[in-house]
Amino acid sequence: MDLRVASKLHLLILVSFLFLKARGGSTRSVVFIDGASHKYIRNQQLDGAESNLMALDEVAATTSVLLGFAPPLSLADDSSAKLNKVLLPNPFDRPRAVFMLEVDGVDDTLLSSEKSFKSRVGGASKAEIRLPGEDEVSIVRLDESLDIECNAACLDQELKNLADWLGGSYVDGEMTLPLASGNVLKLHVLKEADLQFASSLVSFLRTIRKGVEIHEDLAGSIVNPAELLIGRFTGIKALEEEYGSGKMVSLGMEVFQTVLTKSFDLLQNSYGGKIVGVVIFNKEHTAHVGAMIDVVFPLRISRWLDEVSQANSTDSVTLVRRTLAWTTGIILLVSTILGVCLLMNMPLTRDTLLYSNVKLD
Repeated sequence: MDLRVASKLHLLILVSFLFLKARGGSTRSVVFIDGASHKYIRNQQLDGAESNLMALDEVAATTSVLLGFAPPLSLADDSSAKLNKVLLPNPFDRPRAVFMLEVDGVDDTLLSSEKSFKSRVGGASKAEIRLPGEDEVSIVRLDESLDIECNAACLDQELKNLADWLGGSYVDGEMTLPLASGNVLKLHVLKEADLQFASSLVSFLRTIRKGVEIHEDLAGSIVNPAELLIGRFTGIKALEEEYGSGKMVSLGMEVFQTVLTKSFDLLQNSYGGKIVGVVIFNKEHTAHVGAMIDVVFPLRISRWLDEVSQANSTDSVTLVRRTLAWTTGIILLVSTILGVCLLMNMPLTRDTLLYSNVKLD
């Protein structure tokens, strides 16, 4: 009897643990940030963030729709219903520009805005954004490292520019950044973690400005592709691995929040409010390495095969035409030579002279 009670107790504890884990949800979350002057995302109820749960595939499908493309045909009905909970029901008014960023080591409390839609993210750890073709989408990678030609002097100048942009200072390898909370973050670039965090901020800001320049170039051209700015920020994770979950990480998160907010405001001004931010927060430590969402072009291979088949058919037609031309030419040449030879060796009789149109007296 005691054994039965003990086994039931263990089972009850296990079920309770799993239930609490499910209720607690995943440590991953996504925040959709609406445009400043244009509205593309639905309003969310106060308790909606805790009750919403989306898969990464659904986040990727939502991004495709925001870019102006149809979601994958394999999307289930319940997933389509989740997309309708996020997006406004206006298929003819999409921003066609998305700023997507994955942030490691941070939860969604970093962002709080009335024009945002939050949801927990569960399920698989990988997803794909399927786009129709490379010529229809302009992609800017936000996680590109600093250029190789950026030497120590270049890096110092970039760090100084970053500190000035944030209202701080950078002197002799020490960056001092005042925060809105009244705290001050000091980074020493001689420390690997501090340098990685600061250089990640520099690289992120440089690619944001690069995206703005590309958008301005596209705005003045005839083509009008959709625009996707996508990347991953790991600077907070570098601080966490070095200092643990302490004050240094909290200050770093506050700095990154400022950089993220100012960068998105820069994009909003450049795009005229016609851009939506999709920020995915991942605080869990998994064996998976790399970005959670990739961009793929499924039609690229079939299009290449079509081009190859068209090229092969063109070559075949050209070969047939050349063969016919050479064959006809050879036949005409042989016929001409035979005719001349027969005329030269023809006996001079009355019939042959008449055949040759010779006038006989």
